[in-house]
Amino acid sequence: MDSRKIVIIGSGPAGLTAAIYAGRADLTPLVFAGREPGGQLMWTTLVENYPGYKDGILGPDLMFEMTEQAKKFGAEIINEDVVEVDFTKKPFMVRSEKTQVEADSVIVAVGSKPKALGVPGEREYIGKGVSTCATCDAPFFRDKSVIVVGGGDAAMEESLVLSKFAKEVTMIVRASAFRASAFMQEKVKKNEKIKIMFTTEVTEIHGEQFVTGVSLINNQTMQKQEFPCNGVFIAIGHYPASDFLKSQLDLNERGYVVAPDGISTSIQGIYVAGDVEDYRYRQAITAAAKGCKAAFEAENYLEGNRV
Repeated sequence: MDSRKIVIIGSGPAGLTAAIYAGRADLTPLVFAGREPGGQLMWTTLVENYPGYKDGILGPDLMFEMTEQAKKFGAEIINEDVVEVDFTKKPFMVRSEKTQVEADSVIVAVGSKPKALGVPGEREYIGKGVSTCATCDAPFFRDKSVIVVGGGDAAMEESLVLSKFAKEVTMIVRASAFRASAFMQEKVKKNEKIKIMFTTEVTEIHGEQFVTGVSLINNQTMQKQEFPCNGVFIAIGHYPASDFLKSQLDLNERGYVVAPDGISTSIQGIYVAGDVEDYRYRQAITAAAKGCKAAFEAENYLEGNRV
């Protein structure tokens, strides 16, 4: 079995920053990037709040640069999902679909995944009009009518991207007000293509070969209506991708890894970084900072244990 000083699980800003620092420390990190590498920034258009890019940078471009930087310093990257870990004994074991390795230290930076609505038709029409990624799929909806479900910054971003292609975009917001930042709200409100329906929920998604519309209900008046559309973009939040960590690390009631100092887990030698632990800030810059800290802690642990 292959043996490594450090294994990093995840390839968003947290995982790749950890890989850069671990690589510069001559630890030759192995990164399990997942089958969809790059994290949530792969679904983001212009990133305007990451330091060093005064004119902004596209999310996928930022992740590409970080990946190449990690490789430059010796990181090996495998595009496979981790399905099992064993942190009960040392060296630790990490296994993906095709690869199994032993590790003296592990940084968990798997991030989070989009939440689903859980309504009839949602699963059936994934890829046939239902999407969680406007950046990926917006060009397929040129001159068509779409809805975006959600009222936070993610929903705003999806709506703005779609407005460049779609004929009209309708935001379906369960609450009576947005949860998004004032800056993002202002951008959406100025966009003439974007309409807003508050206190409204999707109860079913309809279609034939592709999506043809949704059933809506006003959760205040209980009035129902059928709403024709060609696409449904779901942006209602995320959940930590921590299923494979159950029984291995301390998780809170929502499934996020518990780390009292934001980095150290319940097991010495196992560290955490990014959205799988941080459910408050969820920013690329905070995730990158945690990745840096996790790499330092792993290096100190390895030196202290003379690995």
